[in-house]
Amino acid sequence: MTNRDLPVRNSRGRRLHRPHTALSLHYILTFYGDESDLEPQRMMGSVVRTLEATPVLTRQMIEATIADPQLSYLATSDLAQAVETVKITSQSASLEELSKLWSIFFQVPYTLALLYQASAVIIESQMSAESGLPVRERNLYVVPFRQPVIDRVLSRTGVDEPVRANQPILWNHILVLAGKRLRGEVTRVRVGGVEVAPSRVGDEGIELPLTSPPFPAEGLPAGVVAAQVVQLRNMGTPAVPHRGEESNVAAFVLRPNILNIAVANVQGGGNTRSGDITLTVEPHIFPRQRLRLLLNQKGVADPRAYSFPVSPPQNPTNSLTVSVENVAAGSYLVRLQVDGAESPLIIDDDPTSPTFNQYIGPEVTLP
Repeated sequence: MTNRDLPVRNSRGRRLHRPHTALSLHYILTFYGDESDLEPQRMMGSVVRTLEATPVLTRQMIEATIADPQLSYLATSDLAQAVETVKITSQSASLEELSKLWSIFFQVPYTLALLYQASAVIIESQMSAESGLPVRERNLYVVPFRQPVIDRVLSRTGVDEPVRANQPILWNHILVLAGKRLRGEVTRVRVGGVEVAPSRVGDEGIELPLTSPPFPAEGLPAGVVAAQVVQLRNMGTPAVPHRGEESNVAAFVLRPNILNIAVANVQGGGNTRSGDITLTVEPHIFPRQRLRLLLNQKGVADPRAYSFPVSPPQNPTNSLTVSVENVAAGSYLVRLQVDGAESPLIIDDDPTSPTFNQYIGPEVTLP
């Protein structure tokens, strides 16, 4: 038995055409008679001659059988209209197979027999089915398998700035994806779950600005961010982009950046202070992100270091106010950790400066 046309329903569960089942029917022809006159052997010869001469049940033979008034129960049969005709072929069997076959007949002695097969007999359901409109045009597309690969995720601070290998990736930078086979017919980049069109596409490099637009106004959450190249193919009439190849997922760390620092409500006596430090950062801080403020004293022989947990905001914001207590008076370098990603410090790159190649900011002073 073979179900030759699965599936018979479309994605919405509607029946496209009536189910068909093709059956192969196996027959055992046995011959009885007077052995002294060789009647079984003569009958077998007559059957073999007839079946070999007429190995196909023609449509005319089936229609004549259906029209026989003594076989009225076949009146509704549509076997004569089947696509495939029924073919009759002889089957061979070993002595062992014949012994097993006859062993299932209880107390029936072996008699002269032949094996034949009739196939295929089509059994078709009477269920109704939908009929779609005819296809007017056919589009055939043959494309080689060419998966894009991202090798490295880098950044540049501006359009005319160079790409540096160890440069922190910040909001408002230009994200650079380096790899192989990155250009597609239509190329998109999925960053942090947001799919955008890049500003420059090459086979070995793709660039897109980490700005709004193309990203939401709040930006992407700082921390570990996934990047993936998505290649689309125009198919159909009219041409519509369809999903094609996708690259590997490459992770990079989008670090928060402190834009401004303000201090208020400074209190305390002696050498300890408390107060509120307000940071303006980019990108926005999102709810449920893990936050920590880090302070490192500068300009003293025995510098102090402090770490303060920060409660996440209820809504996305670019401003955070952190209350600090029991902090030694003085100037501090300020860092913010967001989901493990740490804001960068500013390094003095002026060779003539006394603080050349030292950290100089962002800085806050608790007087």
